[in-house]
Amino acid sequence: MHPVVAVVGLAGSGKSELAALFESRGWTRVRFGQVTEDEVRARGIAVNEANERVVREELRQKHGMAAYALLNLPRIEAALARGPVVCDGMYSWEEYLLLRQKFGGRFTVVCVQTSPGTRYARLGGRSDRPLTRAEAEGRDHAEIERLHKAGPIAMADVTLVNEKGREELQQEFERVFARWKR
Repeated sequence: MHPVVAVVGLAGSGKSELAALFESRGWTRVRFGQVTEDEVRARGIAVNEANERVVREELRQKHGMAAYALLNLPRIEAALARGPVVCDGMYSWEEYLLLRQKFGGRFTVVCVQTSPGTRYARLGGRSDRPLTRAEAEGRDHAEIERLHKAGPIAMADVTLVNEKGREELQQEFERVFARWKR
């Protein structure tokens, strides 16, 4: 039975970078945020923070707070037939509970922890969808207060620190990846 790892953290922490490291080791990456981007494009509206936030919140209103786990479950299960899976961007406590119940001991949550100042600087410097400090703070508040993102971060099985960037994250990844090299 293959493992399922969910990578969590606030925007700009390095979640996608960490998921890419798992992917570089042959794991299939299921990007939860792809559901949002696909829906924004299907609606024919601009892909930007404001529209993405509206879509995220609408999908959760329609499908409940476990929406992204539910909507991605078929992709996760199909990928597990081929090998280990890393879920990039699990958000809510309800998603955590659903995946924990579904996959039991095969499910591990890895949190990437980064200070707000470091994250906001990274988000402001992105070439793709940069965020102002105010937008980044607003996203943090929305994800914590309305999307229940703090629960999975608090309950992570493994926490990595990513203040210095890719090299530090790579070292942290190597330190913890050994648990799945069986």
